[in-house]
Amino acid sequence: MSMAESAGTISDDELDLLHRYWSAANYLTVAQIYLQDNVLLREPLRPAHIKPRLLGHWGTGPGLSLIYAHLNRLIRNTSAEVLFIAGPGHGGPSVVANVYLEGTYSEIYPDISRDATGLRRLARQFSTPGGVGSHVGPATPGSIHEGGELGYSLMHATGAVMDNPDLIAACVVGDGEAETGPLAASWTAPFFLNPARDGAVLPILHLNGAKISGPTVLGRRTDADVEALLRANGWDPVTVSGDQPERVHRALAATLDNAYATIRDIQQDARGTGTGTGGTGTGTDGPGSSRTTAARWPAIILRTPKGWTGPEAVDGKPVEGTFRAHQVPLSGVRDNAEHLALLEQWMRSYQPETLFDDGGRLVPELSALAPAGRLRMGAAPRANGQPSVPLEIPDLARYAVEPGQPGSSSIETTKPLGELFRDLYTGTADNPRFRLFCPDETNSNRLGAVFEATDRCLMLPGNGDDGHVSGEGRVMEVLSEHLCQGWLEGYLLTGRHGFFASYEAFAMVSASMTVQHAKWLQHARDLEWRSPVPSLNILLTSTCWRNDHNGFSHQGPGLIDTVLSLSGEVTRIYLPPDTNTLLAAAEHALLSKDYVNLVVVDKQSHPQYLTLAEARAHAEAGASRWEWAGNEDGGSTEPDVILACAGDIPTEETLAAAWLLQRHVPGATVRVVNVMDAMVLPPRDVHPHGLDDGTFTSLFTDTCEVVVAWHGYARSFHQLLHGRPNPERFHVRGYSQQGTTTTPFDMVVVNRMSRYHLALEALRRLPRQFDGAAALAEHCNQQLDAHAGYIREHFEDLPGIREWVWSPPHP
Repeated sequence: MSMAESAGTISDDELDLLHRYWSAANYLTVAQIYLQDNVLLREPLRPAHIKPRLLGHWGTGPGLSLIYAHLNRLIRNTSAEVLFIAGPGHGGPSVVANVYLEGTYSEIYPDISRDATGLRRLARQFSTPGGVGSHVGPATPGSIHEGGELGYSLMHATGAVMDNPDLIAACVVGDGEAETGPLAASWTAPFFLNPARDGAVLPILHLNGAKISGPTVLGRRTDADVEALLRANGWDPVTVSGDQPERVHRALAATLDNAYATIRDIQQDARGTGTGTGGTGTGTDGPGSSRTTAARWPAIILRTPKGWTGPEAVDGKPVEGTFRAHQVPLSGVRDNAEHLALLEQWMRSYQPETLFDDGGRLVPELSALAPAGRLRMGAAPRANGQPSVPLEIPDLARYAVEPGQPGSSSIETTKPLGELFRDLYTGTADNPRFRLFCPDETNSNRLGAVFEATDRCLMLPGNGDDGHVSGEGRVMEVLSEHLCQGWLEGYLLTGRHGFFASYEAFAMVSASMTVQHAKWLQHARDLEWRSPVPSLNILLTSTCWRNDHNGFSHQGPGLIDTVLSLSGEVTRIYLPPDTNTLLAAAEHALLSKDYVNLVVVDKQSHPQYLTLAEARAHAEAGASRWEWAGNEDGGSTEPDVILACAGDIPTEETLAAAWLLQRHVPGATVRVVNVMDAMVLPPRDVHPHGLDDGTFTSLFTDTCEVVVAWHGYARSFHQLLHGRPNPERFHVRGYSQQGTTTTPFDMVVVNRMSRYHLALEALRRLPRQFDGAAALAEHCNQQLDAHAGYIREHFEDLPGIREWVWSPPHP
């Protein structure tokens, strides 16, 4: 639809008021960037009124404020529940200006009052010490998306509307942001949103043509090309463009009205019949198959000048509509009289005396343009962490494993977790608030039991051979770690629960998202007005130690290092050694709030060690002495060597090494310590889970040599130990960036973490020579040599490795 076809639905009086409201938002945006005093220009502008450091971004601001003002109009007319997501980076001052104008900001921050005093504080706080940053961060009411690291806005909007049938997420996508890979993948949202049960995403692609110092790709493409891109991804785009405010206002108002009407038509059609007509509904042919048609959701392409209404030129160079408008169009204002005069001319062009009364309050006729109460986008309950409905976790005894003698039985560790997830889907069917997000690997990760309760979601026609695919499905599978994690983040930040399951190595694709989410949580925890939100739970399977047909590319435990570098206030790392400890960790993670919980466990068949009661106690402690695996007599004498382990494969290898030592060197006293919660290792002043000094000493002593088998890179374990007594006595074996397509045991061999390497290291660390030590060392070296030849001849591990199970070392 052209702009001319969409014009004419807004009266002249309403247009004038809307334009003035937009001017007020633009004025406050400029004021925040430049001014520390004289915010309403009640006297001539002087250098002393200007901040000493000019920080911030102007270029995207007018577009954000234009959209915000028009969404206000739509909300007033329809009472729609709208979530505003600002994708362009550094859009903070514009969104803060609008949240202030609608009144929400002053309600949450009373010091920023709706008068001249509050306006001065509003300006002074922006990008100054102790104030607010230039992004739409946690401190901005109504925000679930910061807009700092670009690319995630549309996926956050998509996750926010899943199982939120009444919500519309209006998502502004900047054309610089649109160049990122995550955003490019996000356009596929229509194929994963079911109008019968989900809300709607309204993307507004703002093409102002420039990034910080150059043109944007989509900004230089024709309208037809950009519309074709969106249409190919399931949208029904309309372009609004121009540099004449009156024409753009009329066109945008009409386009938003039409978009809203289309959204409601799509939803009513889907919800009224259960099967779609005209390409807007869903239907199924029974479990495991589907016939679906994705809705053609509306989308808006908005082309307006970058830095619109700002200086047209500065120092003889064009600014408005160019990359020069991106940040601070007028620099050196305190020292350059010409620039100071231009700034005053620019700000007075908005006629602030007509926007604010003598007391600095927005004039009544403009104040009336904001929606009321919780309909204000800054006050949106979904955005500000409204209290979530907790999950009711089924009794873990339903899924628990009976291990018998520790280590004597094996199962695929994650399979019972899939059964727990299945029952969470069933238990929340009447109030959907749980989803699993996984990049095409749900079955591979042994979580396939969920398909007994629901399907994979896809709003596209089936071909008759699909397995558990339908529009009604709530398992979110798409081959993009970015989308899976981003959808889940949007789902969590609006009060629901879930897990993101990924191959370990490829979770690094979205590692930066994990960093950004943790930073958001860290700052959000300090804001009393934000309710806690369910934690981001990341399950890493297909770990570096067991990839079988996959090779070196699939091997990398780097996300552990990434999470370790983040604030201990919001991060947790769990390395359950078996199924029951995994269940205990998952239960804790799903019930927790405001954390990033990283759970690392392999999906393959592994030995089982602990009963459910023992697993709960072990999870609660975070690290425990496994007395059954050592040979201490319970006296006060310290052991001769401690074998410590963290992770399922390291645990198995450590137990085998302990068995070898006790069998061949019975005079040596061996202690085995299993660490499930990695964050108990640092001192308590580093992480709240850190063991107190007495408990740490009771496990590891203060002087005994400790040989460690660690799931990740050895350096990360050493990082955790900083501040503990004599950390140099810990000798860590972990993943050392060695790998290929090989046998399971060869992976621990090439990384020198096998039972034989651990036993040899322990022998080197014994305080004195013991009978049998030399013979055991020779045996270990012989076994390593035999292993190297055997796997190349037989393509599998030695029978003694494949068939080994824990048994008491002494017959």
